[in-house]
Amino acid sequence: MRGQDDRQAYDRGTSLFSPDGRLYQVEYAREAVKRGGASVGVRATDGVVLVAERRIRSSLLEARSIEKLHQIDEHNGVASAGHVADARQLVEEARQTAQIEQLSYDQPITPEQLTGEVSEHVQEYTQAGHTRPFGAALLVGGYVDGTPQLFETDPSGTSYEWQATAIGGNSDEIEETLESEYDPEISLDAASSLAVSVLTEEEEDDPETVAVAVIDDDGYRTLDREEIEDLL
Repeated sequence: MRGQDDRQAYDRGTSLFSPDGRLYQVEYAREAVKRGGASVGVRATDGVVLVAERRIRSSLLEARSIEKLHQIDEHNGVASAGHVADARQLVEEARQTAQIEQLSYDQPITPEQLTGEVSEHVQEYTQAGHTRPFGAALLVGGYVDGTPQLFETDPSGTSYEWQATAIGGNSDEIEETLESEYDPEISLDAASSLAVSVLTEEEEDDPETVAVAVIDDDGYRTLDREEIEDLL
């Protein structure tokens, strides 16, 4: 009983380390991400593709109202998993950061810079007593100066660079498939097909349940229903 009481005491503090060095609130935030719909990112030689699962809980729900993909600027985009409202706040932070970079230096922010700034913002919420960690993770993809990049930031404020990865529900299984099928020399078209196939492997092939965005030399754009049907 005593051990359980001790754990509950550390549960209540959003910024308190337990004796074994854990931040329980951050771990719970990670669990919230895993309970969300999956998002997949794949880096190609000529761009980046972001694909997100739309969980449509009712036939009356408009699928387009489920926002999992977000344009940050002409060169960067984000896919989210976890609490939608938390993700929306992080997307606004990313957009403001990109605008400041453009206005200050007259150049687009790189995905690496963008991820670093957002990760610092996320990390601040793990050490302030009056806040809680964000229950969302982001995949940040971009194509700046001919260089495609893909990053992840998680509720702890840690960032990683990936060739291909997944966040959200079933992310471990999706990553296993990506590890076996990903080719570093993959083209953007092939990357789009791969990302959609690993996300919809156990789902019905309904284009309404998938959102796809590509970022290449022409900038950020989302695919329409017909283009997604072709990928499916």
